[in-house]
Amino acid sequence: MDPVIIVGAGPVGLALALALARRDVPVILLDEGPGRPRIDEQRPARTAVLRPDTAHMLSLLGCAVATDDGARWTGWRTVRRRQTVRQVAFDGPRAVRNGAGNGATAPLAAGSTDVETPGVASPLHLPQHVLTRSLRAALAPYGRQTGNGLVHIATGHRLDTLEQDEGGVSVHTRLVPDTEGADETDGADGAGPEARDDGDGAQGKGVWWRGSYLIGCDGPRSTVRKLLRVRFPGRTAVERHAVAALRADLPSPGEGLLHRSPPWRGADAEVTARPLPGGAWRIDWLLPPSHDLVTPEALLSRVRDTLTGWCGSLPPYELLDTGVHLAHHRLARRWRVGRAFLAGDAAHLIGALGTQGLDEGLRDVDNLAWKLALAWHHTAADGLLDSYQTERRGAVGSRLRTADQLVSQVRAAGGWPAMRRSVLPGTVRGHDALLTDGHAGLGQLGAPPAYQLSPLLPDTPPDGTQPVGTAPGAPVIDVPVTAPDGSATRLRDRLGGALLVLLVAPGTGVWERRHWVGAGLMPRLATAVAALPVRAEILVTESYPGAPAHTVLLIRPDGHLVASLAGVRPAELYACADAARGGLRQAPAPSPT
Repeated sequence: MDPVIIVGAGPVGLALALALARRDVPVILLDEGPGRPRIDEQRPARTAVLRPDTAHMLSLLGCAVATDDGARWTGWRTVRRRQTVRQVAFDGPRAVRNGAGNGATAPLAAGSTDVETPGVASPLHLPQHVLTRSLRAALAPYGRQTGNGLVHIATGHRLDTLEQDEGGVSVHTRLVPDTEGADETDGADGAGPEARDDGDGAQGKGVWWRGSYLIGCDGPRSTVRKLLRVRFPGRTAVERHAVAALRADLPSPGEGLLHRSPPWRGADAEVTARPLPGGAWRIDWLLPPSHDLVTPEALLSRVRDTLTGWCGSLPPYELLDTGVHLAHHRLARRWRVGRAFLAGDAAHLIGALGTQGLDEGLRDVDNLAWKLALAWHHTAADGLLDSYQTERRGAVGSRLRTADQLVSQVRAAGGWPAMRRSVLPGTVRGHDALLTDGHAGLGQLGAPPAYQLSPLLPDTPPDGTQPVGTAPGAPVIDVPVTAPDGSATRLRDRLGGALLVLLVAPGTGVWERRHWVGAGLMPRLATAVAALPVRAEILVTESYPGAPAHTVLLIRPDGHLVASLAGVRPAELYACADAARGGLRQAPAPSPT
């Protein structure tokens, strides 16, 4: 079968290529650039915020930077004129406040409220070029020149034609002027069997490429989207921020800071500071709706005023980079057209109220990669690939609607007091926590989505359904698990490969594996799993929230729950696994034994 073609070598395209290669799917990655970050692209103020779920996904793919604790912040501190609210993240059993790491509580201002979010890991924040470089390094073992040859990176190639037929996709690219040539293509002659010179490759006229599927990860101005004639409606410049990256000693090291209505600058409604690796910070100032030019002098004035306001006097600082960031909200009408798909900024733009577009792009990768791999290695029903658009477009669309509705209230005349009176009844603590949700990856603005209307769920709850603390379609809760070979790990560390079948079996943690692997329900469960229509791995856990003993959970490779059953029920387990692959074939389910 022909390789999968990915257009665009930003973080989303690189992560998708890596996820497919780790599933033994060959990939052609068409990169319009020279194959390495240009000097003008290595900007500290252009950063990426990764939620715990997307950072963990990248770490499972071998992206080393995703495990860098030096790039994480410990919590969020929200400051208003006469009220301070700390929304504190937990990285374990103890609270982390003000970067202390010992659970100690720092003094709060008079009339303040302490808001805690237990069980929430901290986000990861780093310059985007650092993430891109780390992803390229993780891809090296799969490259044609440096690894096993699964990934073919063709640099300096610009897409201009896209054709589809029943057997695959053909695309035509032209060499981009002023690039130094392809890192792994070595021109059309070295492009491999899936590439065909159109007759004048030496002069850069063009190359034809053949693939089984095509994914456009080529950004907001996606050529793939335009060639597919997919509309991209939405709103432009929903929010506008002045941005500075700098080094300075700020209060509460390692803790994100959101200051609304700062008394030292009446023109700025919000100032946000996020810690970066190496003692650096990214500071954002929300700008007025007008598109007035932000001069260097005005930005430096903001830097000095803000640092003085936070520290009491102007501390020494080193300015690393500046810029203006525009948050757009757009959603492509279709994410799948035949054998072609859209992902990342080519499919959606989101970024107001602390929401993160890159996070959603990586969630696209997590959702699409295992489905494409299953379709590539086996014949897949359309329902499996259609579910990508249904699930991801639905989730991003819901997040966009939520952000759009809140922006109109938060940024309206009267600001927060008006919002409190009109649409958000409740405590001030709840109002203040709302905006930090977007930054910290919580709630409707940032938490991982649940696909509760997924077409990959059974049409009706199967017989013997056992409700647990996770609804079908929602992300599973991370718990300690044991594999049949006796190795102990975490549930989320086993994601990304086959379906997971998790048995809740109290007592297995205190008994040696040889005492339980062949006893109780295990032999019957092993037989049922061996008969499933797709490959699955058995795991055992002492407990799972809300699940009684002998509950069996079926979990997708991207960590979303398919079903939970009371005991080993082979027929129901088979039907649920068949639904999770899109109902590939309607073979009779095995009878219970």
